[in-house]
Amino acid sequence: MNIQIYAGKKNFDTQKAERYFKERRIPFQSMDLKKHPLGEREVRLMLDGIGMEKLIDREDKKVKEHPACYYDRAELLIPAIRENPWLLKTPIVRNGNKVTCGYQPEIWDKWE
Repeated sequence: MNIQIYAGKKNFDTQKAERYFKERRIPFQSMDLKKHPLGEREVRLMLDGIGMEKLIDREDKKVKEHPACYYDRAELLIPAIRENPWLLKTPIVRNGNKVTCGYQPEIWDKWE
């Protein structure tokens, strides 16, 4: 298993996700979105695995003010996410081509 946890700011769900993998002694890599810009391939994988509706944090006041919150095409959304990773709902947990958004231990339990 090659787990990566993408997060912009340490929110409660990110802390819970890190704790989940630590308690199970599953090694993971924390990816700070402020320090490690996402590549186009990574963003596309996230969009394909999670979906446009769930990937953007539409509850966040700052995100609602950004035009990308209302994009409905990947061609528009990918550059916006790459420039503004704070648009994403975090944590995004990746295991190869499998991707989840938020705290989802019921899915992680099935990963091998």
